Amino acid sequence: MSSCLCLLFLSAFSDGAKADLRLCNKTESKVGIAIGYKDKAEWITEGWWNLEASSCETLVPGTLVSRYYYIYAVDYDQFGEWGGRAFMCTREKEFTIRGIEDCVARGFERTGFFEIDTGEQSSWTVQLTEPVQQGTGGR
Repeated sequence: MSSCLCLLFLSAFSDGAKADLRLCNKTESKVGIAIGYKDKAEWITEGWWNLEASSCETLVPGTLVSRYYYIYAVDYDQFGEWGGRAFMCTREKEFTIRGIEDCVARGFERTGFFEIDTGEQSSWTVQLTEPVQQGTGGR
């Protein structure tokens, strides 16, 4: 990926009637989403959710059972990404992968996810936003 879409806004989802982990695409591009989480004693990564511009999707339905979740997203139109330093396994096509070790040796890609600390809330919404525009400036 050639550019990094860096701005990320996290917020607690306050509607008590509905507890989920949701992701909202606040960009003007279609994005692909992968998620990582620990299910009991095992790490799992899943993808891809394809979100149209200005839309939301529930990634984990129901009350959240983990404090930490991990997200990787790619901007299909602008070729940017939202990633981080938590490396987990992914692949090009739809996937559910158990375990985060030896990704390449097992035939997967090793991808950097960013961490979401939900603070043990029962629901959470992540909002992906456009990158901050920076001037080119001279030296």
